[in-house]
Amino acid sequence: MHILLINPNSTASMTSLAHESALRVVQPTTRVSAVNPQETPVSIEGAADEALSVPGMLAEIRKGERDGVDAYVIACFDDPGLHAAREIARGPVIGICQAGIQVAMTVSRRFSVVTTLPRSIPIIEELVSAYGAERHCRNVRAIDLPVLGLEEDPERSERLLVAEIAKAKKEDRAEAIVLGCAGMSALCERLTLATGILVIDGVTAAVKFAEALVGAGYATSKVGGYDFPTVKSPVAIHKDMVRGSA
Repeated sequence: MHILLINPNSTASMTSLAHESALRVVQPTTRVSAVNPQETPVSIEGAADEALSVPGMLAEIRKGERDGVDAYVIACFDDPGLHAAREIARGPVIGICQAGIQVAMTVSRRFSVVTTLPRSIPIIEELVSAYGAERHCRNVRAIDLPVLGLEEDPERSERLLVAEIAKAKKEDRAEAIVLGCAGMSALCERLTLATGILVIDGVTAAVKFAEALVGAGYATSKVGGYDFPTVKSPVAIHKDMVRGSA
């Protein structure tokens, strides 16, 4: 079984971190490779960064399809381009936000998400709603630190996360915490020990979901919404645009 982990941003060190987290939890017979596009934002912090990251990510999935990849993990908590990716891929495509939320709803009655910047909160709130978790998610919190700050100052990052998780435990009465950034994945176990509350990492959750789905023989449905995209030539697209504007 071959799972391809794609970090949609162009920061290779973050890709390596997520890859290491994935390798810690998969079975010895599961191969996990990790890639990131070269010409995408160095971090994804908002809708504009998401949009810029999607074409490169889809190109990596197309390569994976040619190479016989069995499943894909999108290692960005915004789950950018998730539906588009599922149209292209034959095997399962798992976003780390959806995976983290599904785990949290399975092992707890109420949870909170702790992410990086406040601007990410509305995006994550929309995803929580889209994944049917509004009744379970008590809050989406931010430590007000850029994504790249997690790597630049790991000690400060960990202190901020411990403090925010403690607030979520007390103020939100959360029973579990979902880490809202792939760059936090290496801290999961330490944060659980430091705060006394279950902390869930979406990277490992997504990889295990992918592994389970492939092992059970489940692939992406190609009936209806996730059918392969219609092949269109540039000329046909141009003619459609002309007709539409006439």
